[in-house]
Amino acid sequence: MRNILFIFCILAFVSCKRKDKTNVVKETRTSGTLKILVDESVGPIVQQQIDIFNLDYPQAKFQTIVKAEQKLLPAFLNDSVRVIVLPRLLTKAEEKYYNQRHIRINTSRFAVDGIALITNKGNIDSTIDVKEVIDILQGKKSDKKLVFDNAYSSTFQYFKDLASISQFPASGVYSKNSSNEVIKLIAEDKNFIGILGVNWVSERNTDMAKYLEQVKLLGVKNLKGKPGDDQFYKPTQDNLIKGIYPFLRNVNIIDCEGRDGLGTGFATWLRSQRGQLIVLKSGLGPHKLMPRQLNLTKGNKN
Repeated sequence: MRNILFIFCILAFVSCKRKDKTNVVKETRTSGTLKILVDESVGPIVQQQIDIFNLDYPQAKFQTIVKAEQKLLPAFLNDSVRVIVLPRLLTKAEEKYYNQRHIRINTSRFAVDGIALITNKGNIDSTIDVKEVIDILQGKKSDKKLVFDNAYSSTFQYFKDLASISQFPASGVYSKNSSNEVIKLIAEDKNFIGILGVNWVSERNTDMAKYLEQVKLLGVKNLKGKPGDDQFYKPTQDNLIKGIYPFLRNVNIIDCEGRDGLGTGFATWLRSQRGQLIVLKSGLGPHKLMPRQLNLTKGNKN
């Protein structure tokens, strides 16, 4: 009787092992598990892409970490996670971390992003020029106040580079903890100009619909001699693609996995016709498709 029980246990154990093996998802371009870091300013468009990719390929699993840029980079540079989405390229210093380990860096642009400036709909002003923005960032006297999505965000860094400063002035420039917090503040307070990724102020941000009804996009005029210096432009999809809106960024997926797996497949899919259609519908500039106008809210076609 003991022998029979022993044999039964062995058979059950082997059966479970076989079952476990059959449940293991093979790592391919359309299946497996991918850890991916995503800059918060472009989080909505990446999540939209992941949702549709999962519908097409249900065996693909994503472990997504969405944070401000400066909080993401340590995990990427210490090799904890090897795929990241940023609205910029890696710097030479950042590339060095992977070059020293002889790991190939694959960078693919899949969208053109704009940094939106928003104000309360009740404000008379509906335009601002880049020179005035730089003056505020450099601490020059102004009655306008800027508020960013996060002190560690890529938008924050973008404007520090633009104004050629190492830190922002003690007054006139502020930050919140997220893009949605900026939207809420602008909807409730006429004293600020909000700065955030344009994807956050689209009609797809349904969680903030009631606040978005209270804000408007500012038209921006560029510095003399640069594209968009002839008039004030809003970050419409058409203006992003033409390159005439002053505050533009390329959205890139950077894959340093060093193998042909889900990271490679997702990067390729982002630039495919299906992936580009999602970018088109989001209001950002697609990598290679024709534009359409970006609506701030369903009732506002400016």
